[in-house]
Amino acid sequence: MEAELPVEPQSLKKLSFKSLKRALDLFSPLHGHFPPPDPESKKIRMSHKLNTEYGGVKDTATSNAKAAAQSKAQQASASSNALALPGPESSMDPQKGVLNKDIVVGPTIQSSGSTDNGFPGKSTAVIPARGSSERNFSTSAIMERVPSKWPRPVWHAPWKNYRVISGHLGWVRSVAVDPSNSWFCTGSADRTIKIWDLASGRLKLTLTGHIEQIRGLAASPKHTYMFSAGDDKQVKCWDLEQNKVIRSYHGHLSGVYCLAVHPTIDILLTGGRDSVCRVWDIRSKMQIHALSGHDNTVCSVFTRPTDPQVITGSHDTTIKFWDLRYGKTMATLTHHKKSVRAMALHPKEDCFASASAENIKKFSLPRGEFMHNMLSQQKTIINAMAVNEEGVLATGGDNGSMWFWDWRSGHNFQQDQTIVQPGSLDSEAGIYAMTYDVTGSRLITCEADKTIKMWKEDETATPETHPVHFKPPKDMRRF
Repeated sequence: MEAELPVEPQSLKKLSFKSLKRALDLFSPLHGHFPPPDPESKKIRMSHKLNTEYGGVKDTATSNAKAAAQSKAQQASASSNALALPGPESSMDPQKGVLNKDIVVGPTIQSSGSTDNGFPGKSTAVIPARGSSERNFSTSAIMERVPSKWPRPVWHAPWKNYRVISGHLGWVRSVAVDPSNSWFCTGSADRTIKIWDLASGRLKLTLTGHIEQIRGLAASPKHTYMFSAGDDKQVKCWDLEQNKVIRSYHGHLSGVYCLAVHPTIDILLTGGRDSVCRVWDIRSKMQIHALSGHDNTVCSVFTRPTDPQVITGSHDTTIKFWDLRYGKTMATLTHHKKSVRAMALHPKEDCFASASAENIKKFSLPRGEFMHNMLSQQKTIINAMAVNEEGVLATGGDNGSMWFWDWRSGHNFQQDQTIVQPGSLDSEAGIYAMTYDVTGSRLITCEADKTIKMWKEDETATPETHPVHFKPPKDMRRF
């Protein structure tokens, strides 16, 4: 009995070539040859292009010239075995129906044989003569790739922590900057509001009045008023000339989690655990609207002067746009899969970002079209985010991660980790609130280790010392 011949091990490459050859045997009439162009569809395509570009001008006088050019093209394509494509619209001459002679025509791929896998081998680039009526490309030119259109990120200097302020006796839950950019205030779980000097970081004033932790703060741009809201269901208006409460707004059935002041009208918006965003008249203390429609806690809200004037994010994973005149929902965005705990409106552009545990997404205004996801995932609960005019988006997570993003491209250019103050647990590294000052050059974060940290750009950094490592996304997620 004869000895069996040893079986040659099949590599993955060889197997894939075999499979490819089998597919070519089934579907391709000629190995290494592209299918011949269809003259009828070519004629329709060219006439449509001419009509659209030149305002529907009839080119009956040039039909003979075009027919001659097409027959010439078919002969050229038969000899070159390459897929013929029309040139760009800007290079078409309406008088002659062919490409302009002063435009360099791209190379064609000329096959000098085919390998055993069915693809052309030893291909050489040939530049056809000027005045050729066809522009030939390989098939890679047909596919329109999204990453080629993805905007490259602008270089931003990395941010560094330059000041740590301690003074609160509990978690620091909220922050607001004065419109004059001279001071900022923080609210804490120790039930106090502290006002700090922005330049030096010194304590100026401590306000007491709440009986639970303070989750929302806002400074009015038109009055000497500051507004605060907390877990004690209370919303208070402080007069900073007298340093005392002058109004309280009663109506919430549970803790109040977020607060915003309208930029042009004297109204105040608060959202809370009772799933309602309430609209208050600042002067009369009356509730104008109760914007109800969310199924869970309203934990983020911001306002803008034009429609939609109120945008809320909730633990029910949705974002709602509200019509302030009628107190009704204009639109509901259901793109997120987890609670929307933070949102940030861009100070210049008509768009905003929203953050949840699974992703950070950008939406356009006023209609709320989804733009794109940020290109990385922070993989933590994001409690706070802020963006400045330079397009630096900062996000803070429950695990103390501070990530900085380029707004336009969604590229994450810096990942930082806050350091807890001595005596605190590592689990107390969470960031609960953040905001930029009016200039956008300083960032203030409020943290679970009872400190307030201030950040600024590193002046010594250059594009050479901190280059941008950017990889365009391979696929764009459309949801």
